[in-house]
This record gives sequence, structure tokens and C-alpha cells, in this order.
Amino acid sequence: MKKTFTKFVCLAVALFSFGTLQAQDGATEDNEIFKLGVEARFDYLNQAVAGHVDAPSSGFKVRYFNLRMDGQITSQFSYSWRQRFNRFNSLSDFAENTDWLTLTYKPTKNWAISAGKQVVMIGGWEYDRAPMDLYFCSEYWNNVACYQLGASVSYTTNDNNDTILFQVCQSPYQKSGANLVPDVNGNMVVKNNLLAYNLYWITSSDWYTGLHSMNLMEYQRNKFDFYIVLGNQFKFGNAKIQLDVMDRATSFESLDNFSIMGEFSYLFADRVNVFAKVTYDQTTDDYAPGLYFAPDMHITRVGGGVEYYPLGGKGNRDVRLHAAYAYNFGDNPYGVLVDKGSYLTVGLTWRIDIMSAAKKIINKVANK
Repeated sequence: MKKTFTKFVCLAVALFSFGTLQAQDGATEDNEIFKLGVEARFDYLNQAVAGHVDAPSSGFKVRYFNLRMDGQITSQFSYSWRQRFNRFNSLSDFAENTDWLTLTYKPTKNWAISAGKQVVMIGGWEYDRAPMDLYFCSEYWNNVACYQLGASVSYTTNDNNDTILFQVCQSPYQKSGANLVPDVNGNMVVKNNLLAYNLYWITSSDWYTGLHSMNLMEYQRNKFDFYIVLGNQFKFGNAKIQLDVMDRATSFESLDNFSIMGEFSYLFADRVNVFAKVTYDQTTDDYAPGLYFAPDMHITRVGGGVEYYPLGGKGNRDVRLHAAYAYNFGDNPYGVLVDKGSYLTVGLTWRIDIMSAAKKIINKVANK
């Protein structure tokens, strides 16, 4: 782990130096190929079931420690990379903790083609938001394998209000359920390469933004879980409502396997954001085995919290303090969310744009 991290730091320093020299030489926008940012979140957690604290999952935790790189190679080619560093012990773990690493080609203003490790394009706002900006989530969110290898093509209208995207990628069920079998040494390995086909629509106006999708995902060879997801966000001044409805069906005879996620938030004086949230996940007794949920499951999570932005008065969201609490009730003995489970988090989040900070330092030195 130490050797891997050392190599990575050396690479980052080298790229950083190259990017800085480009900036000093007056590089055009096409040649500014290196934008670097670091983000981290630290929490104190208290997780309990029926009042009994779960010691291993409680205490002080580094929840997220991410590095993100983006670049505009030319006016038509760009890339994006996000890597998690708070948990890995080997090179294979390093690759597994690459959230995305994509190259995008835009032949025109309207069309874009991307390939690499990508976010699986499933609708909904809880799913879409960055993990470090969420404090407690639905049973579905806690199980979905949302980063997979694939390719996509998208079309954006001239007014930028609508984007239609089609994606083919590895199925999120690639490493779950019946698609894992033991090898000769008893290790569980992937049996088949499963695919997902995702049609995604982003639509926006002054007060409404929708993140909708239709998803066809293999969970066994030639067997599919079909999603219809409607993600809705309504904004009224400083108030915001997000409401997601997700229906899942392995056959079209039943529409009783679904999730609902709703959140209301209000921002006071650009510094204090308060929110309340509820999620509900359900499956019937005929839900296909080997997917994210056990059959005949229903679990509700309710809670709320507060965020404080010390620099919010300047429109800055790079430093954040938070406190949030959630409670679960229902029947889900084999899931992440269990009956009478409680979750408390208090913590700190910060983000740094390293390249912008470096340019400011260089400018100050140059002007002295």
C-alpha cells in the first residue's frame, strides 16, 4: 500500500509541475489538461440496534478521502478521474476504488461519446448526489454497485435544458447473486460477463429538474431486472424537495418491488441548511433470489440533520460541518438497514482545488 501510494504521489507531483509550467507559459484552454482537487470527510458515528451500540462501525471514521482529476485535452477531448483512498490494501483494491475514469469526445456542441469506468446511469437524486454529500440512504443505495466499465452516447439540446443518454456497461449485478461461483480453490469468481442497457433523460427548468431512466440489467445470463426511475427536484427560493420513485421488476406481472426516497431541505442565510428525509424499500415474496434484496422485505428509514457552511456568506461550500440522525423500522433481517437500527453522525467535510490554489500562490510570488 505504501509503495502504491508513493508512486501515485510522485505521478501527481510530476503532472502538477507540468500543469503549472503550462499555466506560466500562457497555455490556451485546450492545453490546460490538469485540474486537481482533493476532498475528505471525517465523522464521529454512533450506530446501534435496539439501543445496543455496534462498536466496530461506531467511533471516529475517515468516511471519504478522494482525489479528482479533470482535464480538457483539446476542444473536443476531455477526461475525468475520481479515486478513493480511505480504503485499499493492494493494487487490485486500488483499481476497485476507482469510481470513474472516462474519456469523452464531443464532435459537436450537441453530441458526446464517453468510454471507460463510468457511473451506471440510473435515475434519481439520492443516487445522483456525491456519496460524501449524503449522510443516510435507502437500502437500495447501500447495495447498488454504481461504477462499471462501459460506453455511452448523449445528445444535448441547443438550450441545454434536455439531455438524452444511452449507455451500455457491465451490469451492477456482475458480482452478486447467482453470477458468483466457486473456483477450484473455493474462491468466489464471476461466472458470466453481464451487461446493462440504460436510457437516461435529464430535463430542467427554472424550478424543476428531472433525472429519469429506464434500465435493463442482466442478473443472470439472459435474465433481466427492469427499472423505471423518476427522479424529481423542485426548487422554490431557498427550499428544495427531492422525490425519487424507483420500480423494479424481473417480470412484468408484478410492480410491487420498489423504492421511494424523499428529502426536504431549506437553506438559511447561505450558511445553515436543515433537512428531513425518508426512504422506503419493498420487495414481494416472489422477488428473484440473488439480487440486492431478500424476498418479502420492507424497511423504512426516517431522519434529518443540519449542515453549516462557515464560508457560506461568500458563496463558498468547500468547508462544511454536519450533524444527522436516522432511525429504521420494518422487516429486513438480511439487509444493511435493520429494524430498530439507529444512525448518528457528526463530522467535517472539506474540498481543495489544488491547481487554483497553486496558481494564486504563483501569482502572489510573481507580483512581489
